[in-house]
Amino acid sequence: MKKIFCFLVILLIAIIVTLEKADGAGECGRSPANSIAMRLAPCAMASQEPQASVNERCCQQVKIMGQNPSCLCAVLLSDTAKYAGVKPEVAITIPKRCNIADRPVGYRCGGE
Repeated sequence: MKKIFCFLVILLIAIIVTLEKADGAGECGRSPANSIAMRLAPCAMASQEPQASVNERCCQQVKIMGQNPSCLCAVLLSDTAKYAGVKPEVAITIPKRCNIADRPVGYRCGGE
């Protein structure tokens, strides 16, 4: 519970900071990736531990974001995600762990 609370506090701070900077369209449209990252709060544990179970709320959000792979990658690589302890190499496995059939297979984040 303490980890989730810390995650939410960090996300709130990041949102405040990014709202001051948001002035154009990016990978996630007019919303900055740092603020979109808030939607992945239900994925906190699953994005840090590959063996953690992925809850339904997390899968729903990832399915929505997965429709725009560049946005999903921007969120996973965002400062907000970094501060929350998200491991991109673990988080990128969530669509598969959610059994999302139309997930972006083979898509690589960060030009790796």
